Amino acid sequence: MLNCAVLMGRLTADPELRTTNTGISVTSFTIAVDRSFTKAGEERQADFIDIVAWRQTAEFVTRYFHKGSMIAVQGAIQTRVYDDKQGIRRKAFEIIADNVSFCGSKSESDRSNLSPPPYGEKTAVQQPYAEKAASPAPAPSYQSAGAEEFSEVLPAEDDLPF
Repeated sequence: MLNCAVLMGRLTADPELRTTNTGISVTSFTIAVDRSFTKAGEERQADFIDIVAWRQTAEFVTRYFHKGSMIAVQGAIQTRVYDDKQGIRRKAFEIIADNVSFCGSKSESDRSNLSPPPYGEKTAVQQPYAEKAASPAPAPSYQSAGAEEFSEVLPAEDDLPF
């Protein structure tokens, strides 16, 4: 069975970090996700989807995201049943976030000095004893290779092709 949801949208409000009685961090927030189609002459519509994040994911979201931030969420759909204030049984659908990612521009996500370093840049905490980070090796280019540079690989007689 498979239960995987991947969404990208904007936060509708600042997420607020809460703690359970046992000390586990949790936050719930809503993202607005544009629909991929519009009817002629109408405005694009959005769906408002509830997300719940736990532990380090919750702390990450509340620290680096705020109202209007673009966020990518990967997680699973979960349902729960509850009785509202009038005693009517309701069913809630939520995404339980496993991973969240930045997907807006740096200026959108930079609300203060709390923004993380750019991808690939090491901080003093991450690399306390390194004098200089080694630059990555360049990726090989296969665009200009000719047929003579490749050779056919033939399976041995006792090898299976799968």
